[in-house]
Amino acid sequence: MTISHLFLWLTATIWGFAFVAQSVGMESLGPYSFNAARFTLAALSMLPLAYLFERHRKADIGLTIKAGAIAGLILFSGATLQQIGLLYTTAANAGFITTMYMLIVPIVGLFLKHAIERHTWLGIGLAVVGLYTLTVGPNLSIQKGDAIELAGAFFWAAHVLVVGYYSRKVPIISFSIVQLVIVAVFSWILALLTEQPTWQNIQQSWLPLVYAGIASSAIAYSLQTLGQKNVAPSSAALILSTEAVFAAIGGWLLMDEYLSTREFMGCALIFFGMIISQWPRQNKPTASLAQ
Repeated sequence: MTISHLFLWLTATIWGFAFVAQSVGMESLGPYSFNAARFTLAALSMLPLAYLFERHRKADIGLTIKAGAIAGLILFSGATLQQIGLLYTTAANAGFITTMYMLIVPIVGLFLKHAIERHTWLGIGLAVVGLYTLTVGPNLSIQKGDAIELAGAFFWAAHVLVVGYYSRKVPIISFSIVQLVIVAVFSWILALLTEQPTWQNIQQSWLPLVYAGIASSAIAYSLQTLGQKNVAPSSAALILSTEAVFAAIGGWLLMDEYLSTREFMGCALIFFGMIISQWPRQNKPTASLAQ
């Protein structure tokens, strides 16, 4: 294992445990307030990276703002649904359902006239069976939180496609800061309209906020960028997809969450579906700055 692989494994671990931080953080804050504070911290934590890596780069400011705004609105939708869903489901379920976006991306690609290989269809099929096993109960019922997380996965997929489209056109760190600011602004608007966030509540959730806002954004983003420089896209996607496994481990270690036999089988099928679908692929969009 090279240092680049290690960076990607650390990224997946940080992102996985972020689901736990997001759940714990809502013991004192509502979902909109948590996201508002989290993405404010995330945007601020990215500023030093922009200064270090992009201060001398010439860029189209107008295009960067436009691209960041589009991605930010999509990211806001995905992050909001993910945070609300965590009120009603476990960190493990949220992690595995969210990572379904990696399989939604190639399906959306069909409409963009992208070819899908046979092994990808096999992986998607396994993941769909796993999703059914994990989320669908008696009388074809589905838990509220799982349904919300699944809706959010479609926005994560859209975010991957938008980031992939603009990543070669604009400075990626500045682009990321714009989208994080957009998410923070809209989250603050909803928080102030529907919740009553106080400085005391924010202080009580300081550790989950720091983890989700700084570790899961600036630190993990830097590790991901460094790691992907020397690792093939298909291998990077495989490693980053294990964030769902780390979400389950985090929920078990820190929140006493347990998976039933049926839930474990569902998670396993989703995970192996992702592995099969991505294993030999090249030039596949990898995880975006969405955790």
